[in-house]
Amino acid sequence: MRDLVAVAPGFEDLFDAHVFNEDGVLPHVFFWDVVQETVASFLGGSGTDWRVTLRFLEEQPGRDVPEVGQVVTTSFRYLPWPDQPGGPVGAVVTPTTPPTVRGL
Repeated sequence: MRDLVAVAPGFEDLFDAHVFNEDGVLPHVFFWDVVQETVASFLGGSGTDWRVTLRFLEEQPGRDVPEVGQVVTTSFRYLPWPDQPGGPVGAVVTPTTPPTVRGL
C-alpha cells in the first residue's frame, strides 16, 4: 500500500486517514477506497490520476507477491458495470495489465 502512495501521492491523505481510523493497514479495505478514487478520477472528479494507478497495478505481477495479487484481484472485481458511470475504466487497461484485472 505504501508503494502505491509513493507513486500516487493523491492517495496519501486517504491512506493516512485509513491508518488512523483502522489503527493500521487493512489492505482490502484501503484498496476498496483506491478503487472508488480510481473510478472517480476516470470520471474527472478526483485528485488522483487513474492512469498512474493502473500503471502501478500493471507493474505488480512482476514482484511475485501473492498478497498483492489477492488484494488487486478482489478489489478490482467490483468495478462499475459497463453501463454505469465509470464503467468504461475497464476498457482502458493495456495488454500488460494483469489478466485478473483485464478480465474484469
